Order: sequence, then structure tokens, then C-alpha cells
Amino acid sequence: MTSTAFVIGGSGAVGRFLLPRLAATGTAIVALSRKECAPRDGVTWLRGGLDTSVVAPPVDAIVCVGPLDHCVAWLEASPTPAPRRVVALSSMSADSKRESLDAAERALAARLADAEQRLMAYASRHTIPATVLRPTLIYGAGVDRSLTPIAQFARRARVFPLIRGAHGLRQPVHADDVAAACVAALSDAAAGQVLPLGGGERLSFAQMLARVREGLGRRTIPLPLDINLLRLASRVTGRGSGMLQRLTHDLVADNAPLVERLGISPRAFRPGPDCWQPSAS
Repeated sequence: MTSTAFVIGGSGAVGRFLLPRLAATGTAIVALSRKECAPRDGVTWLRGGLDTSVVAPPVDAIVCVGPLDHCVAWLEASPTPAPRRVVALSSMSADSKRESLDAAERALAARLADAEQRLMAYASRHTIPATVLRPTLIYGAGVDRSLTPIAQFARRARVFPLIRGAHGLRQPVHADDVAAACVAALSDAAAGQVLPLGGGERLSFAQMLARVREGLGRRTIPLPLDINLLRLASRVTGRGSGMLQRLTHDLVADNAPLVERLGISPRAFRPGPDCWQPSAS
């Protein structure tokens, strides 16, 4: 098992679950964050962003659960000695947003795909094993920008939006399951691989929202929204075209390689109220 690790994004959604999982294996951790973080046993914090002024101590592994493109640029330019292995998060957006109607989303997909390729090239040059994980929609830490804003709005307003016609499949994955996959990938069992990482259940977008509502722990009034009216509003405002396009598209992951190589089987989507409240970083 890895004895020392440099964690990039340690205070983020996945990092909050990753640090205790790594510490439980006896790994000594140096974690990077832009903000002040509470002390944690077994973790030495570095405060700052990813630039050439950040020099990590020699470590066995680098685990990046922050922005992949920033991590790769730092690795390419940093005087930090190359680690023995790298595990990094990308996103299924690298594939699902390639043909988005939204130019910014297409640019994001291209940036992620480029960062994945550059990371693998870096690993090849330094002869080190590298694994990239591509999660689907991440939830569970109360900081995501997809489901948490909907849940928090519904708890405040006591009204829950339900979109009719949103039949595209989703596979939300809990941040702790993503963290478990990162730790498992340090074994090098998936070296050189880019692995999809989805939750343990596939639901239509509408069903996913219904599950969120069920787990709020608070009564809400349903607010039905017709997808065709939302499309009309998008054409009028010029906003949200990419998001609406995906409501009828399946955004799922094949977890077979994840199970086969890492032995990780993510949980079904049964969120409770704690999923929408920011956990301590």
C-alpha cells in the first residue's frame, strides 16, 4: 500500500471522503487546498493553488480529485520529483458533452479529453502507472452544482420541481464511492486505464429527481415543469440549451471494468437529507 500521498483537492467533495479512507490505510498525507482547513490526524495541509510555486515533498503517489487540467499543467512544469503512481479524476463530461449545443460545454469536454491524454503521456515519459477515473454526476457532500442546489431550494421553498419528459438515464455516484475507487486504484490494478465510474443504479432524470425529493426529510409541493416549455424559455433567453438537450439523452457509465479491475461496486441512489448539507472539510 502507498505510504505517502499528495492529495490535490483534499477539501473538495471527493477529498472529504478520500482523506479518512487514505489515513485508515496508514498513508501519510500531504493535502493541497485553496482555503483554510481544519486539522486532521495524519494530514499535513498546504494552502494554495496549483502553480509552479507549489512543491510537494517526495511521495509515493499523487491523487488528484481537483481540476484535472490544472493538475496536468502543474505536473508538466513542476520541479517536484515524479511520484511512483498517479490517480486522477476526470469526468464522463469528456464524452457526454462533446456534441453539446452549448459551446462552453463542448470546450469543457475537449479540455478534459486533452488533459487525460497529457496525463497518460506524462506517465509514459516517467514510466509510472497512472489511472484516470471518469465519474458520472457526483453527489453526497452537499457541494455539487447539480442536485444539491435543487435540494436546498426545495427545502427552503417547500416546492420541488419535477420535469415532465426528462427520460434520459442518469447514474449518480456518491462521493465516498469515488473516493473508494481512488484508493483501490493505488494498487496499480488499473494502470494505464481510463475507467468510467457510475453509481449502482440507472434512473431516468425524472426518477432521479423523485428520489431526491423522497430523501429530503421535509414535505414539499410538487411543481410540474414541461420540458417543451423549458425549451421555449431556453430559445428566448439563449441559456440552458446544453442542459435541456441532455435531459432526453442517457448519461451512464459501464461499471464492468471498474468492478473487474478495482472490485468497486458503487451504491444505489438512495440519498438522505445529509447528502445536501456541506460536510466538514
